[in-house]
Amino acid sequence: MCLNDAQAFAFSLAATLMAVVVIFLAGDGTHSVSPASEYDGDTSSILHEIDPFTH
Repeated sequence: MCLNDAQAFAFSLAATLMAVVVIFLAGDGTHSVSPASEYDGDTSSILHEIDPFTH
């Protein structure tokens, strides 16, 4: 998904789950979102972390 869609989805997911989520660059060049606790990829691929407790 494009970065704008990933950011919108990440904010929604973080607010719904009340959990930290990460936006990362996937291997195929697209952006994706995952709860931080479930992300097991390369940390250098993470573009942004969204913490619902700080927003």
